[in-house]
Amino acid sequence: MSTFTGSAGQSFRVLSLGTAVLVALTACTSARSGSGDGGGSAKALVIGTTDQVTGLDPAGSWDAGSGTIESEVYATLLTAKNGSSDVSPDLAAGIALTDPTTYTVTLKPGLKFANGHELTSSDVKFSFDRQLKIADKNGPSSLLYNLQSVAAPDPTKVVFTVKSANDTLFPQILSTAAGYIVDEEVFPADRILEDAAVISGQPWNGPYAIGSYDKNSLVSFTANSAYQGQLGTPKTKNVQLKYYTDASNLKLDVQQGTIDAVYRTLPTTDLQDLSTKQGIVVHTGSGNGIRFIVFNLKTQPFGSATQQADPAKALAVRQAVADSVDRAQLASQVYKNTFQPLYTSVPDGITGATPALKSIYGDKQGGPDKAAAAQRLAAAGVSTPVALNLQYNTDHYGSSSADEYALVKTQLEATGLFKVNLQSTAWAQYGKERVADQYPLYQLGWYADYLDADNYLSSFYADNNWVNNGYSDPAVLALIKQEETETDPGKRTALIKQAQEATAAAVPLVPLLQGSTAIVTRSGVSGVPDQLTSAYQFRWAELAKK
Repeated sequence: MSTFTGSAGQSFRVLSLGTAVLVALTACTSARSGSGDGGGSAKALVIGTTDQVTGLDPAGSWDAGSGTIESEVYATLLTAKNGSSDVSPDLAAGIALTDPTTYTVTLKPGLKFANGHELTSSDVKFSFDRQLKIADKNGPSSLLYNLQSVAAPDPTKVVFTVKSANDTLFPQILSTAAGYIVDEEVFPADRILEDAAVISGQPWNGPYAIGSYDKNSLVSFTANSAYQGQLGTPKTKNVQLKYYTDASNLKLDVQQGTIDAVYRTLPTTDLQDLSTKQGIVVHTGSGNGIRFIVFNLKTQPFGSATQQADPAKALAVRQAVADSVDRAQLASQVYKNTFQPLYTSVPDGITGATPALKSIYGDKQGGPDKAAAAQRLAAAGVSTPVALNLQYNTDHYGSSSADEYALVKTQLEATGLFKVNLQSTAWAQYGKERVADQYPLYQLGWYADYLDADNYLSSFYADNNWVNNGYSDPAVLALIKQEETETDPGKRTALIKQAQEATAAAVPLVPLLQGSTAIVTRSGVSGVPDQLTSAYQFRWAELAKK
């Protein structure tokens, strides 16, 4: 751990993340990269994606599709450079821990939005206050769990007061989607702003600005001359983001050179095929992305809101599912071992990760065990087969999700203990319906906002968390609160492990796989880093094409 004072050009490590270098190429939100003239070639760089946009208001969307745009046009006070997990000033000129519960941020002078409005400490205070006031279930406000208040004593000074002292993670939080700074003259303080109003307001302060916007079809960007952050002038002035409903067409277009890059999401078989093609580069690596099944504790079988509500039976169902899934088979058959089995919510390589489910479920060695599942259900008095309504998604989590969840259904039904009703929903509807308790069991995935175990604990198990499945355990909440402010690395690691062990026993979600998808580029495109230590470091400002 090092100092928390910083100025432009200086970076500071918040917490040691261990020795493993993780490559993460997609995320729940994405890179930071903003109207006006900029440098670089006028020739547009065209990026293709199958991911869908939920919305352009940072308070109401915390998903990769929306984040891919938001992170290019909005900036944060601090950010991480490519290949680094250290955060350093972006809109800020410096940050200082002025007392155990106070961070003081100084803004760079002369900051402006692309619409010409001045960007001052008042906008910063407004942005954070707004996140907390709206607290949208699909937004990132839960990341601000330790923020007590924000003050703006003068136009270039912002004072953050945190609830618990010694919060060494807070600078990292400032670099996340919860920290996007928005224009208080454009956005309302108490509600989500519709996309058309966002576009007309031109409230961009990142490296790019949106020139034209056809939602989930084609979005055009141009370099933002008002941006003063650490990424500097984008190497490519004009970028287009083209949307596909069919991954096979996305593959064909990058292969034929119609587009220059692919960012989310091609199936593993397509990536393997493209890697053999001349003129194509597939950038892959191990990653901190995880895939898992969530139980809604209200509407799952025997959940608290069902007519047959029974906590013991509900727990037995969750545990029996954990006994029955074959992660190794999912990894090998669906993802050709580009993903690895996962037995905790914290991926391997993150300090404190422990495979807590491995020793208590299935054959106790990582494999499934029908007998163990049957015994749990019988002991709780659960009649079989248990009907499971399981939802998944392909336009956000990739077309391979269809194969993944078809195999999950096969695995569960092969035990004779479950009857699975499998359904798929488009992401724009999926996000709304899952937080409205309409899915008893459903697929989710996660990429880190910041590379620390806390992002995989507080986002899933803390109060008002993003998963939003009704799980709450006072003992786990206490462990999370302790690890977030513990300054001794050994003690903190122990707390993180205890939290994983406690949630493994209750199994409100079943971790399945760990890994990352890939970025595909034409060979003439440069700027994709060799090492990405965060899921949000695929930055268009760094990209250039010959």
